[in-house]
Amino acid sequence: MTTYQNIIRDGFWSNNVGLVQLLGLCPLLAVTGTFINGLGLGLATMATLVASNVIVSLIRKLVRPEVRIPVFVLVIASIVTIIELSMSAWFYELYKVLGIFIPLIVTNCSIIGRAEAFASKNTVGRSFVDGVSMGFGFLLVLVALGSLREIIGQGTLFSQAQLMFGEAARSMTITFVDGYGGFLIAVLPPGAFIGLGLLIALKNIIDKRLESKAVPSVTSTEAARTAG
Repeated sequence: MTTYQNIIRDGFWSNNVGLVQLLGLCPLLAVTGTFINGLGLGLATMATLVASNVIVSLIRKLVRPEVRIPVFVLVIASIVTIIELSMSAWFYELYKVLGIFIPLIVTNCSIIGRAEAFASKNTVGRSFVDGVSMGFGFLLVLVALGSLREIIGQGTLFSQAQLMFGEAARSMTITFVDGYGGFLIAVLPPGAFIGLGLLIALKNIIDKRLESKAVPSVTSTEAARTAG
């Protein structure tokens, strides 16, 4: 049985939704023009993953195999509707910016995938941890890509923070270069593809370096055992 440590590592890094599974790319690429946009969509997706995993795990023994997928979709759609109405009530300006991509969370393959592949076969506790890990891993990619595109495209960070944190957060905006004209391609769709490609390349480089460090240590351990 997979340990909690492996579940967390898979969600954050080894099987990251955005960098490894490459699921949910439509919202990932479309709304990550700024840090705040990425954070807003990431939190909504994470909440959906956690809630759907927990509910699916609770009802997994009550749902017949023939209808499990329609039931899972209904559960996810209900959760997304609640989140959409809540954002419309309390974060209306951010809700308008994210637009259609909030209800489109229902079609995110990673959510139905985790419900089918994991939550329907595991306990509530393990499903909760899986939802948090996968959701937070996806959120990190959204925030990283949004920050990268905002810094390069606008020369700022935390722009429009008031959309999520209220008017008092207007002062949170960090301007790196005064009078910066911006780099247009960074805020356009091609910039999103380039930015995601750079993040994936960085992850692959880190993985290869970790693997190269692990091999000598394993070799030396085996040599010591042989000598002993």
